[in-house]
Amino acid sequence: MKVPSLGKSVYYVLFIDEFSRNTWIYFLKKKSEVFDRFKEFKVLVEKKTKKKIKVLRTDNGGEFCSKEFEEFYRKYAIPWQNNTPYRLEQNGVAERMNKTLMERARSMLSGIRLR
Repeated sequence: MKVPSLGKSVYYVLFIDEFSRNTWIYFLKKKSEVFDRFKEFKVLVEKKTKKKIKVLRTDNGGEFCSKEFEEFYRKYAIPWQNNTPYRLEQNGVAERMNKTLMERARSMLSGIRLR
């Protein structure tokens, strides 16, 4: 996002359950916060559903490729699928949700400017 939020966040990360389409959004001030937000998300979802994360599919973003993430995937036996660069259709559910969220945010911002 080009405009910081009220909480000074300029990034966000989405986690989507592809079966139910439930979506969790975490706002970030820095991309380096993704790992901590994923750990929070994992605890939240596994406590709520009493089920383990079966697979994590990500875009080709470097924030999911760190050593700490790789160790985490191994420790909790979470298979990680990384999409091919520039092949948005491989992650269609998340790409569509990103587009929807950005359209909603732009709509709200334009509504504020009209007043």
